[in-house]
Amino acid sequence: MKIEMGESLIYSWLRHIQNCQIVQTNWTASTGVWNLLNRDELKQLMEDTNVYFYKKYGYAIYKNNSSLEQLLQQAEIDVIGMSFVENASSIMAVDIAFHEFGLNYGSKEETVQRVIKKCLRSVMCLLGYFGHTGGKVIFASPKINNATINILLPCIDDMNELLKNNNISYEIELIANEDFNFKILQPVVNRISNISDTNELFVRSVQMLNLFSKNEEKYNTMIPKTSVDRHSEDYNVQVSKEETNSKEYLIEEYKNLKIGKLAQTVIPRILNSDKITDEEIRLVQDKDYSKETFDLQFPLLVEKSNNFEKIRYYSDPIIIKGKYYYLCSQWYETSANNDRLYLEKWLLLHS
Repeated sequence: MKIEMGESLIYSWLRHIQNCQIVQTNWTASTGVWNLLNRDELKQLMEDTNVYFYKKYGYAIYKNNSSLEQLLQQAEIDVIGMSFVENASSIMAVDIAFHEFGLNYGSKEETVQRVIKKCLRSVMCLLGYFGHTGGKVIFASPKINNATINILLPCIDDMNELLKNNNISYEIELIANEDFNFKILQPVVNRISNISDTNELFVRSVQMLNLFSKNEEKYNTMIPKTSVDRHSEDYNVQVSKEETNSKEYLIEEYKNLKIGKLAQTVIPRILNSDKITDEEIRLVQDKDYSKETFDLQFPLLVEKSNNFEKIRYYSDPIIIKGKYYYLCSQWYETSANNDRLYLEKWLLLHS
């Protein structure tokens, strides 16, 4: 079965970042064999979304599909992942598209309609063939031009509202452009050294690239750049400057992210790294420690099973060391209350 590089990246992302124990690429339904669950709900969703998008935008999103069965028969989801923690399970479906000059299935309107159809059909597949009453569907692309994304984003909101109105607890999310880099690409690249599965095409490609990069570094170190003695004071100053420059680059990498986006991007990655002990996971659930370390008024993490003020936390749970947690959302970046300084300090200490 042919696997594209983008699908391989998402496969690795679901396994190693989203902690999905079961991941499949190029998923299709065995429509002639499997029973279709929640048929009435799916027909109603198909009808409601068809009417809504035609009335509001003039989109005929199911124009080539005369029935629900025909729509689902044509479905292929790039990657599906399932995670299991104790007695709970969650499911996620991701479609990825990489077009060098920006996402393009024809005109801007045709492109948007194609994405809408993909997302809604994925929801129907998960609800109809897996029976999960809740989950997440993601459309991911490293490059979508502004003219297209400005049309697409309101449609993502529309789809989520329609799902809510139909009592379907699925969320549809768009991850594109810089979000794609920070949420998907960089977390996988940063974890490459801990991945040993030789079947992961994207991972092996990056590992090969790193291999030659290291060889180049090794060659460069054989050529004296300075006559400074390793044990001299001048050498220590030089190393200190290199470390400082490295840390400055790390902060520079995230400077365009707002504080909330920065927290959602780096905290799960760092807390899942080998550098973090179980004791630190316990500490970040302590209110006083979170205040001292992050200047937060609430614990940085709360376990999914605990009672807590949900309004103070992001709605999507994260998985840390195999357990579900909610991440505090009360980050501020003002002259009087700048949590960014605390977060960047913590980031540097754990990088």
